[in-house]
Amino acid sequence: MGDSTSRAGFNRRGLIGLSRQRSHGRRFALAAAILLGVSLAGCGSTSAAGGDAGPEILSECVPFARAVAEVQIHGNAADWWARAAGQYARTQAPSIGSVLVFRRTSRLPYGHVAVVSRVLSSRRILLTHANWVPHRINEDVLSIDVSPNNDWSQVRVWWPPLRQMGASIYPAYGFIQTSRPLAPDQIAANARRFIMVATQN
Repeated sequence: MGDSTSRAGFNRRGLIGLSRQRSHGRRFALAAAILLGVSLAGCGSTSAAGGDAGPEILSECVPFARAVAEVQIHGNAADWWARAAGQYARTQAPSIGSVLVFRRTSRLPYGHVAVVSRVLSSRRILLTHANWVPHRINEDVLSIDVSPNNDWSQVRVWWPPLRQMGASIYPAYGFIQTSRPLAPDQIAANARRFIMVATQN
């Protein structure tokens, strides 16, 4: 029979070591999760074929667009167009930092808002937005104007899970311009800041 005192000491040391390993593992996992969220925030391609599933964030499109575009509009996404009247300029032409407002549909019962991160042409822009793919944030994904009059009243949007342009056409009001111009780098920084805070909570 072995020495019970020696065995007890070994067991205590073993348990302490295991506890430390688990604690270290939990800290590493938390740090990795934060770093993953931050790194994924910049993985959206700036090319027309860009976009992946995006980081998983439990956020609707409204608080994300409000933080990234630095606008003070509240309420459901589709209501932003009316609420912006008298506070922000509204236009049918995209500009960097402006907010594209989608109308309500059966698929978008509350509408949708997305921030213009780049303007490629009069009919092609890149969007940065949340919850287009449920609980995901996507940066610099392509949207094209398919309206007859080039007024952005009908749009298609890149669908990241399939890495191709979405087939559906969505009605839109137009663009809400921000109080001050935003550069693409500032939009990306605001998006990363939002993701970092969301992943830490």
